[in-house]
Amino acid sequence: VILLESRLDNIVYRLGIAPTRAAARQLVSHNHITLNGEVCSIPSAMVKPGDVVAVRERAKSLEVIQNSLGSAAKYSWLEFDPQTLTEKFLNAPVRAEIPENINEQLIVDLYSK
Repeated sequence: VILLESRLDNIVYRLGIAPTRAAARQLVSHNHITLNGEVCSIPSAMVKPGDVVAVRERAKSLEVIQNSLGSAAKYSWLEFDPQTLTEKFLNAPVRAEIPENINEQLIVDLYSK
């Protein structure tokens, strides 16, 4: 679960830049997001502590981004600047910090068949 929280598309969703994880994945795939100043079009890219995720200048005016801003909760492992639409990934979250109620054993059971 912690690895899933470190994916670029999930970080974009957590920041409130996209209304859903699918929309966040599309924003990344369409080159609207940068990782450490470089355009990254891989939604599954792993974000490491200290990495900076940002919205490209040309994408800041997109309707989906403008409508989603401000709808996200604040997370202790993310430092978001709403003025510049940049985020710093501070550290990997601890399982207790992740708000979703996930039963990891069900996932293990599914993939062990």
